[in-house]
Amino acid sequence: MIATSMALIQHVCSAPLARAARPRFLAAVISSRNLSIRSSSSPPSPARASQADSHVLLGMSEQELQQVALDFGQQSFRGKQLHHLIYKRKVKEIQDFSQLPQAFRNDLEEAGWKVGRSPIHNTVTALDGTIKLLIKLEDNRLIETVGIPVEDSKGSVRLTACVSSQVGCPLRCSFCATGKGGFSRNLKRHEIVEQVLAIEELFKHRVTNVVFMGMGEPMLNLKSVLEAHQCLNKDVQIGQRMITISTVGVPNTIRKLASHKLQSTLAVSLHAPNQKLREAIVPSAKSYPLDAIMKDCKDYFLETSRRVSFEYALLVLVLLLASWSQ
Repeated sequence: MIATSMALIQHVCSAPLARAARPRFLAAVISSRNLSIRSSSSPPSPARASQADSHVLLGMSEQELQQVALDFGQQSFRGKQLHHLIYKRKVKEIQDFSQLPQAFRNDLEEAGWKVGRSPIHNTVTALDGTIKLLIKLEDNRLIETVGIPVEDSKGSVRLTACVSSQVGCPLRCSFCATGKGGFSRNLKRHEIVEQVLAIEELFKHRVTNVVFMGMGEPMLNLKSVLEAHQCLNKDVQIGQRMITISTVGVPNTIRKLASHKLQSTLAVSLHAPNQKLREAIVPSAKSYPLDAIMKDCKDYFLETSRRVSFEYALLVLVLLLASWSQ
């Protein structure tokens, strides 16, 4: 019923796991320390974005983009063009929307709209082709995302995007470099989605899998994570079953996630075989005992019929302590 994925780190990037376990394909990546981290001439009824990412086009659905076009006095097909330009052609600036009338482009900019793409600040490439990116956000904060290519025996490439959900992390797991760097803020919907588009551009290949295992605790930014999940599924067209949401465990959030009945995988970071040892390396475990986590995982399976994976960083000291306690 609940599948334990001890080897999950071999195929995806988990910020806490990658930094602790140093898997082969991330060794060269992680070792690089330099990467640690209106007035408007538009029509009287101005277009408005959702409150999630105000005046940002990236993250909006085709229907929402059609409404933006209509609000600016354009025909609805201009919204379809916007959708194609943003998600297929990955155009980053409104003035580069060459298919749209110049007047429409000017009106969008004058009304304060933007695409919502950020520049890549730096990249590091591992020997096996894994690439770690630093993306510089609008407020000059840096986030990490990783593209992990895996070629099967038939020559087909699976490209996994390991995305961040927060700038930093407030949970401060003892082995995690992100937690030691402190917490700044939650990422917005478009700041999560753009990580996947950046990886697709860099690899010139479609992302097939997404794992929320980068910087931050996804369950502490669940609203934006769910909004990004919907966009990745509906607009970037990545199947729900190809998306994994990871958590170290935050009370009540697994049940909340289950209520959305997503067809995505839940991955729970355990890192220790018992409650006492887990509390020593994962401070937040004190408020969410293993028994409670296991119950919520079972309920998640019953609610969604989706398996739960367990992540486990093989820390030498932790393994010794576990063996001594026996």
